[in-house]
Amino acid sequence: MTLTTAVSWLFVPATRPERFAKATAGGADVVIIDLEDAVAPADKETARAALREHWPADSPVPVVVRVNAVGTPDSAADLALCRELSPAAVVLPKAETARDVQAVGGPVLPLIESARGLVNLAEIAAAEPVVRLLFGSIDLALDLAVTEDAALDPSRSDLVRWSVVSSLPAPVDGVSTAIRDTDAVTRDAKRAKGWGFGGKLCIHPVQVPLVHAAFAPSAAEVDWARRVLAADLGGAASLDGEMIDRPVVERARRIVREAERA
Repeated sequence: MTLTTAVSWLFVPATRPERFAKATAGGADVVIIDLEDAVAPADKETARAALREHWPADSPVPVVVRVNAVGTPDSAADLALCRELSPAAVVLPKAETARDVQAVGGPVLPLIESARGLVNLAEIAAAEPVVRLLFGSIDLALDLAVTEDAALDPSRSDLVRWSVVSSLPAPVDGVSTAIRDTDAVTRDAKRAKGWGFGGKLCIHPVQVPLVHAAFAPSAAEVDWARRVLAADLGGAASLDGEMIDRPVVERARRIVREAERA
């Protein structure tokens, strides 16, 4: 699994090194060790020390690190630690300009979670070290002072659109705060897939299989896709009374690829 194809992204606090091995072996495609929101201000240095001492160098899945935002007191120390440990990428919160992204100095996963980040999304997505865009929906809702989740739909569309324009993989949706409500997690993940996202951030291991199931094509979708590909003769054709043209064939190919990855 690579950062460009990963579906499930599991957070684990840097202050809980005893959870690192369990997280990397728990079925998530990517593990995000968090130095930012999950760590109290007074514990930042302790978190960096724990991460240095217990860095999961032998992880079977990519491990990335969420640092503190550029310009904050802990940013420089976090980035210096990342240069030492060489994670698969750095998750950059509050990414608001291309300059923020370039300050990381290596592969970066910008978290778009502010109005300014949205306004500058084109330049952020086009910045050279960007691997993939992540959606910080909770912080964005706070910044925009919105309480209805539907108010974030235009922002979701922006992330998908600029990912395509910049030849990036489909972006990764924000977290679902419901941990034990499996229906809510599944609903959120399916909505994200419908908006064009390619994965989802997770805050608890129980969310990981739910996200995988939601993003995987259904048996009916795979059956339809295979029948479309079997009927494709290189020109216009029909299947079940519907026309098959190039966009339909490409969608069928995408479904089959997703099913094979799943």
